[in-house]
Formats: sequence, structure tokens, C-alpha cells
Amino acid sequence: MGRLLFFSMFLGFVFLQSAYSQEMNPEKLKEIISKVSDTAITNGNSIQFLYKERVLICIYDENANRMRIISPVVQREKLEEDQILNALVANFHSALDVKYALSDEIIWSVFTHPLKELYKHQVQDAIAQVYLASVTFGSTYSSTNLTFPGNTKRKETTKLKKLIEKDTI
Repeated sequence: MGRLLFFSMFLGFVFLQSAYSQEMNPEKLKEIISKVSDTAITNGNSIQFLYKERVLICIYDENANRMRIISPVVQREKLEEDQILNALVANFHSALDVKYALSDEIIWSVFTHPLKELYKHQVQDAIAQVYLASVTFGSTYSSTNLTFPGNTKRKETTKLKKLIEKDTI
């Protein structure tokens, strides 16, 4: 009897989850982004937008069920080793849902997630976290005010030389 009850509850939970799933798609992404951004330009499977005067880009692939929101932070050649190490520490403790990553010789603030499973509030939160991780690089290296406990000590860095300007993308 207990197994039958458990199984029934499990199926009910699965049904409710699917009934309330967001089923995010590019049109919904564009709508959410346009409401929180200063400007938004769609080009194929990407949306480039300004959020609090910072360039962010949303790239999605419906077939692969993936999306990412990214923001350029700084060119790698302008970094010192301790800044890169601090970003790696932050990826574990203070960057939370966003990570720092290197691509095309640029450090990026990056959020990735399956597309269809996203909820509206998660997209909004991702935008805010990508923005914060981008603007706090070189100081607190954080995407929220939360920090996971542990060895969060960072090396003191010299002042960040030059962040990527919004008009370079």
C-alpha cells in the first residue's frame, strides 16, 4: 500500500511539474529581455542587448535545448595571473550560477542552461548575475551577495587596467 501511495504521489508531482513548466522558447526570451534591457538587437539565434549600460548577449539553440547569456569582461592580455586565479576561486565560491570563462582571448561572464526548462524569473536572475559578475571582476568577483563557505581568500590585485568598452562588440 505504501509503495502504491508513493508511486501515485510521484506521478502526481511529475504531472504537476510538466503542467507548470515554462517551455521557454526564443520568442519568450526576446520578450523578457526587451522588458529589462535598454536596447535589444536580434540577429539569427542571438540577442545583443544593453543592461545597465553593459553589453550582454543571449545565444540560444532550440535543437540542442541550450542557451547562454554572456558579457565580455576584459581582454586576457590585460590581466595579471592573480586576477585569473581570483576568477577561478570565484567560480567556486562567489560567482554562483555564472562562471568566468575564456574564449577568443576575452574573459566572459557566462550563464548556461537548458532552454526549455527555463522560467521567466531564472532568465531575469541570470541577466542580473551576468551583469554583476562582469562589473565586479577585479574587485569582489561575485554575481550575487551570497558566497559559499570555504577558502574564499583572494590575492590582492592591482587595479584592473581596462575593461572592455561596450562599443567594442
